[in-house]
Amino acid sequence: MAAIRTDEIRDRIAAYAFPRGGVEVVRASRGYTLYSRRTDGPVARLRPTGDGDKVQVMWWRETTWAAPGDFGPVIMPLDQALQFIATEGFFWINA
Repeated sequence: MAAIRTDEIRDRIAAYAFPRGGVEVVRASRGYTLYSRRTDGPVARLRPTGDGDKVQVMWWRETTWAAPGDFGPVIMPLDQALQFIATEGFFWINA
């Protein structure tokens, strides 16, 4: 499957209806960092994998970005990743 344009990914992230005031999307470190519009705190980082619209999902853990959970990298299609971030409370701890 061909990779989609990274600007398209950014546009889709920015258009998603996140709860809690939404997010600001910043291009950073081979991916996109999502910050809470309400608090400016980090919410998540999405790193495109180059396989269609699949992204690696990371969350802010104390001082660094890490995989959510203890089972290694979490990779999923962008729409699924956005829903995961929107509904899982731990992403919003700093937001």
